[in-house]
Parts: sequence; structure tokens; C-alpha cells
Amino acid sequence: MVNRATTVNQALNDAVSLREPQKIHEAMRYSLLAGGKRVRPVLCLAACELVGGTEAMAMPAACAIEMIHTMSLIHDDLPCMDNDDLRRGMPTNHKVFGEDVAVLAGDALLAFAFEHMAVDTAKAGVPPARIVRALGELSKAIGAEGLVAGQVVDIASEVVLGAILGGGSDDEVERLRKFARCIGLLFQVVDDILDVTKSSEELGKTAGKDLVADKVTYPKLLGLEKSREFADELNKDAQAQLAAFDPDKAAPLVSLANYIAYRQN
Repeated sequence: MVNRATTVNQALNDAVSLREPQKIHEAMRYSLLAGGKRVRPVLCLAACELVGGTEAMAMPAACAIEMIHTMSLIHDDLPCMDNDDLRRGMPTNHKVFGEDVAVLAGDALLAFAFEHMAVDTAKAGVPPARIVRALGELSKAIGAEGLVAGQVVDIASEVVLGAILGGGSDDEVERLRKFARCIGLLFQVVDDILDVTKSSEELGKTAGKDLVADKVTYPKLLGLEKSREFADELNKDAQAQLAAFDPDKAAPLVSLANYIAYRQN
């Protein structure tokens, strides 16, 4: 996880270099390179390799996913949305650069994500039909029924992108879609649990925010204990989807599912 995150960070640093307009790129890089677990891009890479692809085939898509995820965080933190001051242990983008630049930096990340994925995936030798299919999948994931509806990038999209770009069969892509839906939900359940059991210092973001905003969360609906049981069920269901694959190749995704289930921040 650490090794892969380092590789992704380097690729992101190379992709979004400091250039004109300077202020916008500075703001883009501030949030994009602020750390984070890089679970989404690592899932994309692991899914691609699981179906026989290479890291190079999926790296532009992995970076695009992280750019879009970062855009969603920048916009989510704005005063007109969740009005947050802290993200990944640092002041939020609009607190540093102002609301106008933060909005533009998010917009720029979203647009560049598609450009980078289209152009650089082609350079990696991936057939055009796979690239078009993957771009369609990503567009759907962040449209009115996806990211815009939930303010978070659906984890299912990154796993499916990796599987498509790696040349997975329709059956393999669908198995991985089911796996991804389970861990996407798992991610949310664990997030909700951490929000009521950890401090802001431990989380690197404002704790107890959902409670204050009176949001519907899993602990609120099911209680803490039942939420933990549900998380365990989701982890088991996710890993069951990997049973048909080579265990050695599936091992990174099994580990990632466990990482999501047992993370502490």
C-alpha cells in the first residue's frame, strides 16, 4: 500500500506540474498532493493487474480518479456545501486560496482528469475501444446520478476502470463491480463509525460533523454495534467475489478490503 501510494504520488506530481496560470496550479497541487491514503488509485491498479494488465495501463486512470476525488473534496469543503476548515490535517483549499480560486482549481482538476486519462492511457498502448469504454464508465460515475448525487466518487468506478483497461472479460468486470460496490459501502459504514468514535486529530478532519449536521448515518440508523456487524458482512461479501480469481493475483484486493474495513482514520 505504501509503495503503491508513493508511485501514485510521483505520477500525480508529474501530471500536475506548477505552470501558468500559477495560482490555479498551486491550488490544484496543494490539495492533490496533500497526502491521503490513495485507496482509490491503488484499487484501480490492483484490478487492472488482477485481469492480466500492467500498472502502466491503469496509472493515468488511477491519477484521473484521484484528481476527481480531490475536486470533490475541495468543493465539498466550501462554505456553500459542508463549510469545513480542515482536510487531511491541513486548512481546506478555500481557507488558503480563497473561495474563487478553490472553485476554479476543482473545475480544472475535473477537466484535466479526462484529458490525462485519454491521452496518457493511449501512450501506454491500451486499445482505443477500452479507453472509450473506461471514459464512459468514469463519466457516468461522476454525473448527476453518481458523484453529484453523493458528493463522493463511487469506489466501484475505479475498480471497474482498472478491470476494463486491463482487458478483463465481461464476467470479470461484473465480479469486480460487485466487489467494488461492497467495499464502497464498507468505506462509508466505516467512515460513519469513525466519525462518532474518533477525534479530529486522529481523523485529520473535523470529527462529529455528521452528528452536528443531523445527517443520516449508519450508527444513527442501526446503532454502533449493528453498524460494525454490517461492515463485517460487507467485507465477507466483497471477498467472496474474488474467489473465482487466482488467489495470488487477488491478494492485493483482499488486503485492500481488509485495510478499508479496519482503518482507524
